[in-house]
Amino acid sequence: MARFVAHDARRTTHDEMADSFQLEIVTPEKLVVRDTAEEVQIPGRNGYIGVLPGHAPLITELGSGEISYRSNGELHRFSMAWGFAEVLPDKVTVLAETVERADEIDVNRAQQSLTKAEDLLKAAQTEEEFSVATAKVQRAEARIGVARRKEA
Repeated sequence: MARFVAHDARRTTHDEMADSFQLEIVTPEKLVVRDTAEEVQIPGRNGYIGVLPGHAPLITELGSGEISYRSNGELHRFSMAWGFAEVLPDKVTVLAETVERADEIDVNRAQQSLTKAEDLLKAAQTEEEFSVATAKVQRAEARIGVARRKEA
């Protein structure tokens, strides 16, 4: 006696899990990226977060740093400053204050910003001044790092 089992196309088993997810990176001004990705690394407030397809749902605050993602085997890099990320099993949305592609970054200007930020950090006398200066240093370092990795 043959036995038939109905298959629900909406349900995905572990073996059938997708090998990619939708990635959107957005700033207040524009949609920067809408792509399919196999993985993404985003700068969390307390360290980097790696996301693969099927990741557990998560909403998190982001710091300044590098966003990198792989799509069709190609690695893409961006510098970002502060934001939030929503991670779902099949989609990652990054809402960022600023995002720059590696080829948009003026390394000389970023280096000047880093020097100014380090001077502010040295002169900081209150916790607020220290916090603002630290954020500026992190942003400048992220911009320089992304731009230099593009050059290498």
